[in-house]
Amino acid sequence: MLKIGIVGCGFIGGQICRAIDNGEINAELSALCDSSESKVLELLASLKTCSPAYMNIEEIIRSVDLVIESASQNAVRFIVPQALKAGCDVMVLSVGALADEELRAALFGLAKEHNCKLYFPSGAVVGIDGLNSASAAGISSVTLTTRKPPSGLMGAPYVVEHGIELEKLEKETILFEGTASEAVKAFPANVNVAATISLAGIGFEQTRVKIIADPSLSRNVHEITVEGEFGKFSTRVENLPSPENPKTSYLAALSAVSTLKKILNQVQIGT
Repeated sequence: MLKIGIVGCGFIGGQICRAIDNGEINAELSALCDSSESKVLELLASLKTCSPAYMNIEEIIRSVDLVIESASQNAVRFIVPQALKAGCDVMVLSVGALADEELRAALFGLAKEHNCKLYFPSGAVVGIDGLNSASAAGISSVTLTTRKPPSGLMGAPYVVEHGIELEKLEKETILFEGTASEAVKAFPANVNVAATISLAGIGFEQTRVKIIADPSLSRNVHEITVEGEFGKFSTRVENLPSPENPKTSYLAALSAVSTLKKILNQVQIGT
């Protein structure tokens, strides 16, 4: 049975744990890790059938087959190289970290060198399967437009640096327009989807991103438009924010659970 260690015990990590705990996923939840001990203990107390150990990173990578990172972009830089060198497969949720070209090349190289797999769930968007398919030919443009309630953008480095008073916005306001590379650095907790789209499509520098704060919204809205040799497609998803963290869409957690099911399933559907 696949042994799993989860780093990051927030909403997404918790959803994965509960899916294993209730038998939805047939795997062994071996270990948990988080910078906050209280989060780990709280999550452990909520589990009914699983009894994972509370371990540090070094202990986890010696004990499991698959490490799931659901912590932060900084955690990706620290954890994923160690896990790959130890021969562990890794699922990365904080995909925005891979906007760093040097880190991206290093992780891909380590995965190849140590015969490991890196998994990147589709996150809070739809259409990644179509984007993967379109990449088999030529893609001319990929654009992501993200609209969120102001509360879902609070604390973002771009907002803080530019002194944007989100709580005072009364109408839809464009906060940012630029490349995916710039977007994931400016809003590291908000647009990991931009990184996933970039990896599946035409890269971080060619993918365009627009971020809008809209006080009339209660959902996180992501729209993707892709044009290429295949033709053109557009997708739109209106995500409910997670009940624990308005910066995270509920669909992002479901995507992680679905990816884990796909890893374990003998039948593969979609690209």
